[in-house]
Amino acid sequence: MPTSNEREKGLYQIAEGQGGYFTTKQAVSLGYASNKRAYHVQAGNWFREHRGIYRLALFPEPDRSDLILWWLWSRDRSDRPTGVYSHQTALSLHELTDVNPSRLDLTVPPSFRRGVPVPKILRLHYGLIPEAEQEVLFRVPVTNALRTILDVWEEGSFPKDALRQAFREARSTGKITRKQAADLSHDSRFASIARELEAA
Repeated sequence: MPTSNEREKGLYQIAEGQGGYFTTKQAVSLGYASNKRAYHVQAGNWFREHRGIYRLALFPEPDRSDLILWWLWSRDRSDRPTGVYSHQTALSLHELTDVNPSRLDLTVPPSFRRGVPVPKILRLHYGLIPEAEQEVLFRVPVTNALRTILDVWEEGSFPKDALRQAFREARSTGKITRKQAADLSHDSRFASIARELEAA
């Protein structure tokens, strides 16, 4: 059985990589039983941010802590977060638009299920996003600039001229590499979109 100091150190190490956040299962794995969790909340050591998700009170709150919270919400039965921020949310995180969407776009695997209603702040999309099409921003996985633009174009939720401008800007700043742009024309799913993106 871990000592109190060992539990605290282990919890801090977990939370440090998640912006101060941790899940119930992560706490339980270190020996924090139900009564100990209740004590730390009542004592003000932990904040209960959502069902099954806590935050260390003394840990500096990170920028965009909301992203970490809802990414942790997307965990599967093994307590592994599965969501990737995408679509208009990712477009905003990449600073390729001035529009700040009112809901957070999160892509989860097709098999993703939760026994509770989806929070209103989230707009879920279902699909598999290869690791090569992801990057980490604000401590959470986000679709890379190219995949983001393609997803938003395919969804039809944003003006095409604005997406063309975002595509040009992403290429000029290196968010989309020359190789990515060149490979796009050979992608059977997105080749037609690539031609339209390149159009004046």
